Amino acid sequence: MSLRPEDVRFDERGLVPAVVQDARTREVLTLAYMNEESLRRTLLEGETWFWSRSRSELWHKGATSGNTQRVVEVRLDCDSDALVVLVEPRGPACHTGAVSCFGRAGEADVEAGAHGVGEVLEGLYEVVAARRREMPAGSYTTYLFEMGLNKILKKVGEESAETIIAAKDGDREALTAETADLIYHLLVLLVERGVTLGDLAGELARRRVGKGEE
Repeated sequence: MSLRPEDVRFDERGLVPAVVQDARTREVLTLAYMNEESLRRTLLEGETWFWSRSRSELWHKGATSGNTQRVVEVRLDCDSDALVVLVEPRGPACHTGAVSCFGRAGEADVEAGAHGVGEVLEGLYEVVAARRREMPAGSYTTYLFEMGLNKILKKVGEESAETIIAAKDGDREALTAETADLIYHLLVLLVERGVTLGDLAGELARRRVGKGEE
């Protein structure tokens, strides 16, 4: 990739829109934003990095879910103020579990509803468990397991606090994102301590029966 961050005209916020497209099918997967640092990391590491406008921080696509995007090519438009990023996706691009954020009207909601939260959690648990077994280099999940229980517990505490702050601030988008981060780190903790989702489901079921609910 010959593109350089210096070639890009970033807006007054230091951002540039990036249209992410499947390199094979040419399907548009998502629209995100990059700043100079995230673009530099994308070009250097060969996987997509973006700038989160809601959290005001860099984020590596797939760092928690495993749904990374290998960069094939980055193209700059004629005005030098927009990017097309051609990728080979390793899993869904959308947080709902849909392949693309640009499905038909209502498609993402339908797909998420059809699979259900339980199925999404099971899939994510399996990814985390696989990372624990295989410990692939460069994975954030691998890093957590390498650092050990204390690091995982620290991250659970941090994400809990950030979830509370987002809820108190009334920021629905931030609350959704922080809750997802918290759930991911809780799954890492469960895998580390050998607790399965079946164990969790059984405990919840016992509590429901114990309260006399039907």
